[in-house]
Amino acid sequence: MTALSQIRLGADIGGTFTDIVLDVRGMIHSTKVLTNYAKPEQAILDGIAIVTKEAGVAPSALDIVVHGTTLATNALIERRGARTAFVTTEGFRDVIEMRTENRFEQYDLGIRLPTPLVPREDRFTVKGRINARGQELQPLDEAALEAIADRIAAEGFGAVAIGFIHAYANPAPERRAREIIARKVKAPISISSEVSPQMREFERFNTVCANAYVRPQMADYLDRLQVRLREMGADCPVFMIHSGGGLVSVETAAEFPVRLVESGPAGGAIFAADIARRFDLDHVVSYDMGGTTAKICLIEDFQPRTARSFEVARTYRFCKGSGMPISIPVIEMIEIGAGGGSIAWVDAMGRIQTGPESAASEPGPACYQRGGKRPAITDADLVLAKLDPDNFAGGAIKLSVEKAEAAIAADVGERLRLTPQAAAFGIGEVVDENMANAARVHAVENGKNISDNIMIAFGGAAPLHAARLCEKLGVDLCLVPEGAGVGSAIGFLKAPFGYEAVASRLVRLSAFDATEVNGLLSGLKATAEAFVRSGTDGKLLCEITAFMRYAGQGWEIPVSLPDRPFAAADAEAIRESFRENYARFFGRAIDGLDGLEIEIVTWSVKVQDERPAPARQELIRDGAVHAPATARKVFDPTKGAFLPTGIVERQTLKPGAKVVGPAIIVERETSTVVTSPFDAVLQGDGTILLVRKDPSKTGASA
Repeated sequence: MTALSQIRLGADIGGTFTDIVLDVRGMIHSTKVLTNYAKPEQAILDGIAIVTKEAGVAPSALDIVVHGTTLATNALIERRGARTAFVTTEGFRDVIEMRTENRFEQYDLGIRLPTPLVPREDRFTVKGRINARGQELQPLDEAALEAIADRIAAEGFGAVAIGFIHAYANPAPERRAREIIARKVKAPISISSEVSPQMREFERFNTVCANAYVRPQMADYLDRLQVRLREMGADCPVFMIHSGGGLVSVETAAEFPVRLVESGPAGGAIFAADIARRFDLDHVVSYDMGGTTAKICLIEDFQPRTARSFEVARTYRFCKGSGMPISIPVIEMIEIGAGGGSIAWVDAMGRIQTGPESAASEPGPACYQRGGKRPAITDADLVLAKLDPDNFAGGAIKLSVEKAEAAIAADVGERLRLTPQAAAFGIGEVVDENMANAARVHAVENGKNISDNIMIAFGGAAPLHAARLCEKLGVDLCLVPEGAGVGSAIGFLKAPFGYEAVASRLVRLSAFDATEVNGLLSGLKATAEAFVRSGTDGKLLCEITAFMRYAGQGWEIPVSLPDRPFAAADAEAIRESFRENYARFFGRAIDGLDGLEIEIVTWSVKVQDERPAPARQELIRDGAVHAPATARKVFDPTKGAFLPTGIVERQTLKPGAKVVGPAIIVERETSTVVTSPFDAVLQGDGTILLVRKDPSKTGASA
């Protein structure tokens, strides 16, 4: 059965809303439901009931459910995982606490490091060593392991993580340790050579601890979800989207739940990449703002940028190195606490700040009338009249302007002697500037100029802020696709079945052994294909990447390799590819040093099924003016005043219709604010294109 003939459902649990999208043979039905923190699966079931009723189909008609969630991320941030025992090599007990020599805040004498997931008293060491080539130097002390297993069983640990030094080069000792401990311990056991078989023990140990820490909770949740789905009649396969943007089975997700961290934002990046391909846009910045966070991702040649590791729960905002490292393949993006539910407050210096604390869905912003007392971004948007209090979430949630004004006045206005409207403007400007700064930082870290990109905005709150963000960043064009309010869930349905297998194996090009390399890549490909084949029997695509460096350097750069068996003569071609990529990253390759060795540190094999390309669309930049049927006064940040603003129902627009800013284009799940420097033109596929009226004034109004 092809995807076009299936009835498919995407479910994205966010910090504030759970988004549900039902694709009935190409016809999209969607809804947003407040996230249920006590029973996250309940919001999915409630959403399924709404969209299936709207579509006129029964839950039993579903062919596939694709799910992404922030539950694993939240468990790590909020430290709500299982009590975990960590078994490691003697002498390496404190690696996850000592971290690396990197001091991310050079001059802060009171620097705060993230607390390890596993406290020192729950870390156990055992004799046994292998070297970096995987050769045994000292046998594993199995008698000591037996004693450790007895202690773990007696103390009632909820999970076990095993991480031995150099296990990426030889997994046998970890596997043997798991076998011994499993005889006496019923808790799930994670080993680093399976979770993250890469060099650098701090990152690898931390990743296996994180996997073990969230594993019982995620396994329980996924089991409950499948049971509840079957009870409502949806007895269909359930697949999870992982942080790298592919789909895996529920069984794989339950065993390696750390791969679900950042799974929701990955769906958004896939959604934006699909839009970029549809309009043939080579350089795109995706902007995803939901209820709790905002995410920025660069997309080049229709592919989101990827990385081998990322951080969660940073103790210092925007400060790389201050968080918990997770060493798995991931779509690379920057994420900040700037969602519709982010709390606004005033610091000791009298400055307005926003986030990272969020009102979430319980109690929610003050205007939700669910008990929230503190002002959030949504409250500011409502006071500035960007939102219609009677038509939020399709009218499902009635908003109170009075409660929003009262909360803003109490926490911000009175402290700064500002009216609620002026304070709301300040809150909006601060959150927009925070997002603009995050986008600039992300682009600079990747050697890019943010203004060279076209923005794609989605998520429930992004279209409200996208035009102003474009003003600040000097971006002239912004696309707001159909279904933008539930973009990540739509992205789930466009995600391929895919898996990236990674392994560290140091290979110097001067001693390139084609037989060894072919064997390694063959094993990685078999591993990745096995995961992918659990969900599809279609044609597979394979990408091979080598992470390379000059010997002695501390980090590597990615170099794409052909998908074929290698011969000894290929060493020179790989060398040239590395030099070309190095010059692209750093301006020039290092020449003139005799004997300077080049080495491959880590190998990656990414396998995914082939997906059909979307129908191409041409950008329509101008058209016939569409006169708004109604208007209201909305605050325009460029003019600094409330201006008469046209209100247009998105469904009334035809392709080529032009809406002159200032205006608001409303729909059930979000609203697109067209500020005075922009006009909006509806595209052939229903996407809204925001076009700057005078590109020569780019950035002047910010």
